[in-house]
Amino acid sequence: MCRTDPSSSSPLPTPSSNLFRSPQTPSPSFAMFSVASRFALLLPFKNSTTKFFHQRVPSLPLRRFSQTLMHISDLHWIVIEDANATVEAVERILLRSAIPYTYFFATTKPGFPKRGWTHRNVGLEYIRKHYTHFGRNAVVYFADDDNSYDIRLFEQYIKRVRTIGIWAVGLAGSALVEAPHVENGTITKWDVVYAPKRRFAVDMAGFAINLRLILNTNASFNLGCVRYSPESCFLAQFGIPREKVEPFGWNDEPKEVLVWHTKTKNIGTKGESHGYVVEV
Repeated sequence: MCRTDPSSSSPLPTPSSNLFRSPQTPSPSFAMFSVASRFALLLPFKNSTTKFFHQRVPSLPLRRFSQTLMHISDLHWIVIEDANATVEAVERILLRSAIPYTYFFATTKPGFPKRGWTHRNVGLEYIRKHYTHFGRNAVVYFADDDNSYDIRLFEQYIKRVRTIGIWAVGLAGSALVEAPHVENGTITKWDVVYAPKRRFAVDMAGFAINLRLILNTNASFNLGCVRYSPESCFLAQFGIPREKVEPFGWNDEPKEVLVWHTKTKNIGTKGESHGYVVEV
């Protein structure tokens, strides 16, 4: 199978390549893009800046995430491996899911944090290059595979985003819940623990962007964002004031959290596989 590194000088994979699977055709009137990056570090160091202990990330979280996405219609799943090659176990999960997907790998560019910045940028580049295959009425969401998602997040929030949508996230950082503070349908401040004065004090799992904004700007997780919160720096590039973004779930009764910033950890399991394919 062809392996392509979009962070190099080689071209991005195209929908005609064997890295692009389309078992079902997204609706021409709507498509949702889920961009997920997997990090090639041992689980205890996942999302860490450490440069050591490079290993394959267990595919168990991805398997669980795929079971959620299998219930979502009109979805194109973009998975970008943080490594020098794609992973066979991941490919099997993607194939079994029957979700239209694109899977390739990219390595972190010099000067960028090892927290998926390069990979989200590569995903944005891919979408901007190939958006005609998905239709213009679409939404882009950055999804880490080890978070916990309620199906309603996709159906009731993400699919309804017209510009930038924002909602509550559970267990974000040191907070039990981080959420926009909404008065009369308008975000007035942020109910967060970390840096509440940020222009957009939101977790990566707490927002989605309409494809139209992606295509009409060059917004990215660029080097100018390194000193700042990546989410706030990225969202500010769309030129939409905080008061104009769309809050979701703030007036529901009861107010529920539909995405949780959970983590899967390797607790030091022992023993043999006894001939089974254990995708960890």
